[in-house]
Amino acid sequence: MKLLREHANEQHDEKSRAADLWVDTDYVFTTETGSVLHPRTDTKKWKQLLVRAAVPERRLHDARHTAATVLLLLGVTERAVMGVMGVMGWSNTAMAARYQHITSAVRQDVASRVGGLLWQTPDGPPTTT
Repeated sequence: MKLLREHANEQHDEKSRAADLWVDTDYVFTTETGSVLHPRTDTKKWKQLLVRAAVPERRLHDARHTAATVLLLLGVTERAVMGVMGVMGWSNTAMAARYQHITSAVRQDVASRVGGLLWQTPDGPPTTT
């Protein structure tokens, strides 16, 4: 939220500088005159970021998969990830299946939890038999 507020303040300053050239679109991310961004702008900026970071070229879309998988690893609830104001903005659970990749760490955690339930004694922690 802090970053969005900072962005809103910057956009307000851009609107003042643009004066009569400003186009009110109600979009959060716009050009310096308020116009809608060109659809390829994000990809262009992404490629510039990769060059500056000196990392191999990757598709911007791959970053979305990575972000979704990191959220899964962090245990962020699907509801928080999916919601309209959520991180990924998905409209249905099928999108989670498409973007969140099950890693060995996730498999290990699931196996450990199931093992704990199966082998737990009524009086205490799991047995090691």
